[in-house]
Amino acid sequence: MKTLALFRHAKSDWSDARARDFDRPLNARGQRGAAAMGRHVRDGRWRFDRIIASPAVRVAETIEIASRAWGRTFPVEWDRRIYLASSATLIDLLREVSGDPDSLLMVGHNPGLEDLIFDLVPDDGSSPLRAIVEQKFPTATFAVLECAIDRWEDIDIGCARLTELTRPRDLDPTLGPELLD
Repeated sequence: MKTLALFRHAKSDWSDARARDFDRPLNARGQRGAAAMGRHVRDGRWRFDRIIASPAVRVAETIEIASRAWGRTFPVEWDRRIYLASSATLIDLLREVSGDPDSLLMVGHNPGLEDLIFDLVPDDGSSPLRAIVEQKFPTATFAVLECAIDRWEDIDIGCARLTELTRPRDLDPTLGPELLD
């Protein structure tokens, strides 16, 4: 059994229309969301043997802020292939993981992370958490999948069970979507 945790970057800043997508930083709400999720992951006592992440600015800032809230820093393996990757690309990347760590945290973007959950977790009605992901996998959301595999190279469609899904609004309602009056 392998554990795959997925962490979508926190809310990014769109105020500079000239900034490249790759270079967009977090906005204030995103900073709060990253910190809240860092505390949540710390309090859940999750441990990861390896962290792989997109090198986009918003991902790097999410990891930095979440790590500070967690109270420790972690070595991160930056992989540009995660930036705006499809689920198929992410699965290929997971199959290449060396050393077969028991637990892995991937930090990246949608729609790739969301689609990865759809591909790995069977759509058979047995996962109420998958049904929530079908509605939306918001920024700064953290998910944990248990993969019924012995080696990462064996990861394949339908091999996982979604055991944890936490959105920022689950921790702090002010981090949820803005409601219109």
